[in-house]
Amino acid sequence: MPVIKLLCTTLGKTLGFFTVLVVFIAATLNYFEDSETVKYTSMAEDIKTLEENFRQQNKSCFILGASGETGKLLLQELLEHNIFSKITLIGRRQLTFEGKTYENLVQEVVDFEKLDDYAAAFQGHDVGYCCLGTTRAKAGAEGFVRVDHDYVLKSAELAKAGGCTQFHLESSRGADKKSGFLYLKVKGQVEADIEALGFDRFAIYRPGVLLVDRQESRPAEWMARKFFSAVSAVGYRSMSVPIQEVAKAMVSNTVLQPEQKMEILENKDIATLGKSAGK
Repeated sequence: MPVIKLLCTTLGKTLGFFTVLVVFIAATLNYFEDSETVKYTSMAEDIKTLEENFRQQNKSCFILGASGETGKLLLQELLEHNIFSKITLIGRRQLTFEGKTYENLVQEVVDFEKLDDYAAAFQGHDVGYCCLGTTRAKAGAEGFVRVDHDYVLKSAELAKAGGCTQFHLESSRGADKKSGFLYLKVKGQVEADIEALGFDRFAIYRPGVLLVDRQESRPAEWMARKFFSAVSAVGYRSMSVPIQEVAKAMVSNTVLQPEQKMEILENKDIATLGKSAGK
């Protein structure tokens, strides 16, 4: 009994210290929090009207990376809001879905190493969503560049040539083509290269740490997400965001009508828009 009591006391003190630490870090980091570059606070009142107007235009879209964490939720959000008359999934393999909700989906299986041979898959879409990506740990440095830059850029080129006017790209917080870090450099470079294609509208989403329980999560990743979840819970939103809010933000932003052709939504913008869309 004394041992159990000692363990409980120690655990309680540890949790208490962790809570205080999280609050302290959150308060400190607020000095560095991203400023909101776009205001979305009043969006919730008009979103249903905007969606209805968009729906009546009978537009079509495609999704790259629908098998990934963000892509799966993005697909669910698009189906729930029903703003497109046709949704096409473009990927390297056929995906399996259950239920009538998915029965009208169109799937195009392509070889990303020979995308020019599959140009037809990218024709006739009004809007494109790209959630395609891998990691250096999974694919190596060369494989990471090939997927996150080459595949993404080539897909955007084919989509533009096929008539797509609006492109939405999931990127990363800190993306910068001049960065000394490969991950951020590649993300920044593909942003710049797609912008140069001249879409009528190009939206870049730069989320921080994605709060999601990945099926293939490594211990370090799990601990990092738990930490940022705790920080987010006490009000600091610049470093992390629930992945559901990213998907909701991408869908809601589609029907908005910004003045500029290219826009960058930083982590705080995504969180604000995602939460407003969920109301």
